[in-house]
Amino acid sequence: MNTLGFEENLTRVLSSCFDDFDALHAVDRLSGGASQETYKIKFSKGGKVCTAAMRRAAGGVYENPDPARPGLAVEARLMQIARQAGVPEPAIYRVLTLEDNLGAGFIMEWLDGEALGSRILRSPELEAIRPSLARECGQILARIHGIDPVESGLKKLLSTMTTEAFIQKMWEQYQGYETPQPMIDYIARWLLAHIPPEGEARLVHNDFRNGNLMVTPGGINAVLDWEVAQLGDPVRDIGWICTNSWRFGRTDMRVGGFGHLDDLLDGYEAESGIRIDPEHVHFWEVFGSFWWAVGCLKMADHWRNGPDRTVERPAVARRSSECQADCVNLLIPGPVELVEEADPLSSLDTPRVDELLTSVRDFLREDMRAATHGRDNFMALVASNSLDIVLRELSLSPQALQAEADRLRRLLGCEGEVMALRWKLAQALRDGDLTLDHPGLAAHLRNTVINQLAIDQPRYSALATALSFEN
Repeated sequence: MNTLGFEENLTRVLSSCFDDFDALHAVDRLSGGASQETYKIKFSKGGKVCTAAMRRAAGGVYENPDPARPGLAVEARLMQIARQAGVPEPAIYRVLTLEDNLGAGFIMEWLDGEALGSRILRSPELEAIRPSLARECGQILARIHGIDPVESGLKKLLSTMTTEAFIQKMWEQYQGYETPQPMIDYIARWLLAHIPPEGEARLVHNDFRNGNLMVTPGGINAVLDWEVAQLGDPVRDIGWICTNSWRFGRTDMRVGGFGHLDDLLDGYEAESGIRIDPEHVHFWEVFGSFWWAVGCLKMADHWRNGPDRTVERPAVARRSSECQADCVNLLIPGPVELVEEADPLSSLDTPRVDELLTSVRDFLREDMRAATHGRDNFMALVASNSLDIVLRELSLSPQALQAEADRLRRLLGCEGEVMALRWKLAQALRDGDLTLDHPGLAAHLRNTVINQLAIDQPRYSALATALSFEN
């Protein structure tokens, strides 16, 4: 879809939304949003300059790439229903149709506020409101979970999934990517052995977290991104906002990096009259890291086969080790031994391969970022960070793989190359041939995952947490 045609089609759609529409002035794609695209639209109506937002499918496609998800038209409907229930949401102006020639999506009210999770934790303007955000999240979640699926019509629009089926679905999805990640198999086995009692299926936002909330000095003014909503165990939402991926380095604040679990549970109880068991939350916190570990791997699959081959997708895929490390710390904490760096192998010294990579990384991070803005600026940063991963892999991976192979040979009692042994362990966990308390298993998984995290993202908080356990 060329830019000129895109803007012409958008102009036509806006004119149908507003009787006093004058002209389209600008449309910019915002940074972030690896699954869907978000645009900021500047236009005028009635002689006044206005702003709107458009959310559409990646690549501007019409097909729903994942039939298990509700799709953008249903997402718009969810936001409308939630708004009627007292959940802060923007007004929906139009759900896009095939005739609009813009792809699947919708146009909505633009709301000012901060939606970037790290900024929500650090912005001086939000300092006064941060202590009350956890309680407010509890109140909002109680309103979401209080929406009647039948009365609202959502039972016909959303899938209903038991906890066991949800675990099995994600486990099967991961297995379809044909990459052996034994820690993911271990987590799946643990989750299936610790399923909480099943209650009545309620509306679950399924991505309620810091980063999908818009915050102002007055509090939360929007809950965003309903693209994976379903009917199921509502405590899933509470565990997800507690997942370490969305604390942005603040390990002392379990709820989104800005608050405490007791405050969230107090707000939930005040709104609903229901007190949630913290152990129930712990289960879904583990599941949250499991879910996102698989979700990250999906980004690699989408980059290889999907319509959106941006540099962001493979970069996000490498975050799977972050989530696996979180589960290590939640389920099998203990001492870890990191491998030592070595000089990267290179066939030449004029310059070496690591020097070539460093030169390209610095060009992207410094020259390109200085010359660009908006999404291009963000993508240049993502690309430079990916090269950092490659540089660390060159200096750490040979030693890490050798240590992993040695442990696997002892654990499995057989010889073989590291990839074949990794597959053998993954299959033994899937088949139940290896118990979760098998001698040496926890130590192997812990060391393998944490050493991979040291390559993928050494600044992620799970690494420091893992290394805090004494040898």
